[in-house]
Amino acid sequence: MRILLASSASYDPPRGGSTRGNLAWLEHLAGNGHECVVVAGLPVETKVEEHVSAPRAHLTIRPVESAAQRAALKDEVARFRPDWVLVSSEDLSHALLDEAHRAAPGRVVYLAHTPQFYPFGPAAWNASERARQAVIGCAGIVAIARFTAAYIYENTGRRAAVIHPPIYGAAPFRRLGRWDAGAVAMINPCDVKGVAIFRQLARDNPSLKFAALPGWGTTPEVKASLDAEGNVSWIEPCRDIEQMLERARILLVPSLWMEGFGLIVVEAMLRGIPVLAADAGGLRESALGAARLIPVQPIARFQAKFDAQHLPVAEVPAQDIGPWQEALDGLIRDAGAYETASRASYEAANGFVARLDAGEMERYLAGLQPSAAAAPAPALSALSAEKRALLERRLRQRR
Repeated sequence: MRILLASSASYDPPRGGSTRGNLAWLEHLAGNGHECVVVAGLPVETKVEEHVSAPRAHLTIRPVESAAQRAALKDEVARFRPDWVLVSSEDLSHALLDEAHRAAPGRVVYLAHTPQFYPFGPAAWNASERARQAVIGCAGIVAIARFTAAYIYENTGRRAAVIHPPIYGAAPFRRLGRWDAGAVAMINPCDVKGVAIFRQLARDNPSLKFAALPGWGTTPEVKASLDAEGNVSWIEPCRDIEQMLERARILLVPSLWMEGFGLIVVEAMLRGIPVLAADAGGLRESALGAARLIPVQPIARFQAKFDAQHLPVAEVPAQDIGPWQEALDGLIRDAGAYETASRASYEAANGFVARLDAGEMERYLAGLQPSAAAAPAPALSALSAEKRALLERRLRQRR
């Protein structure tokens, strides 16, 4: 098969769980001899002539500046003549979905990762009825979790195939969880990820070490607010998530927006690191019955303005810190409770990963039939061109 993937996010290097997951699928396909091409965004502040891609057998990544991506996709479809065009949900303006339907009618597959980037449902940042119809008209829809598959069905009536990407690497995984060493850690501290909860816990526990890995949502204001807490340190950005997890005693995932799954939850538990996560959305699924889930008041509204990272400013509801403090106390004060949680996390996550099948996407595409007709071309919706450009620029920065 010839597979073409289109996304606004950066793929060389990949930024975020969705891009890493898509590349895991493509690398498996390429390893089995299928030809794969990616039309993707450039890393932030990089020009096409400055970008150097690492060679990959049977897999070509073509980074393109945002304004040229739609034309590049059209040209690549004409040149490459793919059997399938995969459009990842990292396409906030829905322009790539539009062009894929025009250039390869009947052969479009939607990869549904982040609910905020879907063109439908209550979480959508850029809802569009015409783009919703374009998703409905795809030959196939792939979701990485049962939660997102249910969300898609509720808002479109289409059933998605649930295929989790083989993103985690190969066993055995090192047991890194230590009751008496390391920090209470968080990845990508920002409003939507629940930095307010992390910050309050750090403030209320001055004798504990806290550590944060900055990400695509971390603004200068967030950095300053955490720097003001004397017990919070920063973890340098790293290509291998294990470098971050080596410093973690406990992982906090207090997300206040709708998570599609929560890859970092599984990545931490694979290494025996207990996780305290928000009891909401796809985090319930990624907890695998082992992570501790704690109620939160989710974000319900975003303002019509953007922060320093060019993301919509969230209206963050007040949170009850009590249950988080209680759960944290239970782990840091009792070595036996910590070891029990560490062992349960390690076993649950390793069992989950052992059941993943790297060939599932290949079989899905091989058995898929083209749709009868292309869906209507989606309009670019109500966001201004400036706002779309700002948001798409941020997608290229996502870790």
